[in-house]
Amino acid sequence: MPLAPPGSALRHGDSRTPRRTVVSWAMWDWGAQPYNTVIITFVFSVYITSSSFGATNATSTALAIATGISGLVVALVAPVLGQNADRSGRTVRNLRVQTWLMAALAASLFLVRPEPGYLLLGLVLLGVGSIVSEVAGVTYNATIEQVATPRTVGRVSGFGWGMGYLGGILVLLLLNFTLIAPERGLFGVTGADGLDIRVSTLVCGLWIAVFTVPAFLVLRDEPRERAPRVGIAESYRLLFASLRALYASSPHTVYFLLASALFRDGLAGVFAFGAILAAGTFGLTAGEVIIFGAVANVVAGLSTMAMGVLDDRIGPKRVIIISLVALVVIGLGIFVLHDGGKPVFWSLGLVMTAFVGPAQAASRSYLARVIPEGRSGEIFGLYATTGRAVSFLSPLAFAAFIALGAAVTGDDNTQYWGILGVALVLLAGLVVLIPVKSHEEQVRG
Repeated sequence: MPLAPPGSALRHGDSRTPRRTVVSWAMWDWGAQPYNTVIITFVFSVYITSSSFGATNATSTALAIATGISGLVVALVAPVLGQNADRSGRTVRNLRVQTWLMAALAASLFLVRPEPGYLLLGLVLLGVGSIVSEVAGVTYNATIEQVATPRTVGRVSGFGWGMGYLGGILVLLLLNFTLIAPERGLFGVTGADGLDIRVSTLVCGLWIAVFTVPAFLVLRDEPRERAPRVGIAESYRLLFASLRALYASSPHTVYFLLASALFRDGLAGVFAFGAILAAGTFGLTAGEVIIFGAVANVVAGLSTMAMGVLDDRIGPKRVIIISLVALVVIGLGIFVLHDGGKPVFWSLGLVMTAFVGPAQAASRSYLARVIPEGRSGEIFGLYATTGRAVSFLSPLAFAAFIALGAAVTGDDNTQYWGILGVALVLLAGLVVLIPVKSHEEQVRG
């Protein structure tokens, strides 16, 4: 059975890429992960939704809205950036610049002091950083054809995601035991004026800048004739033309882009709001959130690597379906059992994290298998555009269900209702994905 359609961008045949090259490529995941793990999920998001910045519901809703807005911006700029990179052949160069900018934005969060007047600054810097992080991630995805073959793309993609999670745990543990948990941390840093959290963002910026270097030593822009730059209007015209051409040649690839747009937004919501729920609903302290995040990253990293091997055996679509079903069921379980407190969050939350990474990695490997040769940047640009076009759904659904919970129960803190909004987005993605043909079925026609 063919493992990729004829003419796939994964054109290396059965020759194996040297393990050292794959590890170097995956170091970008390892190096860039702190922005997601520390800043977006477990540390800075908890910090900026704390009582120092305002009431719990108000700061949580503000963060959700800021996250939704940044997603809309990504949807608007991705076609322009992606097409210009593809036309110029400067994918790796662009990734390098985007990575450095992401590192600088992470470090700039040091400026956000724990006062209500700094809430807007924090949300703006966080939102812009999220945009750059997302665009850089898409650019990085397009480089997978340089290191994967049709027989190994599942495990390569899973290994990269797993490396990211394991890099995330190391950063969390480093920050927790040297800066956040001790009464007086490294270099005399304390929690006064939020200094422990703010210095942590500086460490994240440095980590990103240093540990992504190995990837840039093995990735190369392939020489090609540079096409002229085009404007925004022409970029969108070309985008729609590409979509029409892709639909004519491979309609189920377009269907997959639509399905993944929904479930990837739900997957992002799981991690984006998980730590907020941990602190605001289940009563975990900042230190406990860090420990949970560390354990969660170990679970996610190992499960993603293991499921990457399974991806190459049973196919990425099956891996995604298994993961989404599990996530919806577990999410509902957390909502129903939220009164159980910390034991419920620890047990169900850790099981939930085991399925997020596999779905993300399998989604990348599915698309990498069906991308036509020479169009990786373009198709992964579409992948970003379709995904971010609905990226406001999970944050706004989270915020809407918080408001609904407040209206139904009359309570001041109804954060746990937000999990229903995220589960709903995941379920919608699952429903749209089920009729999509797997890559094997597309080859058979």
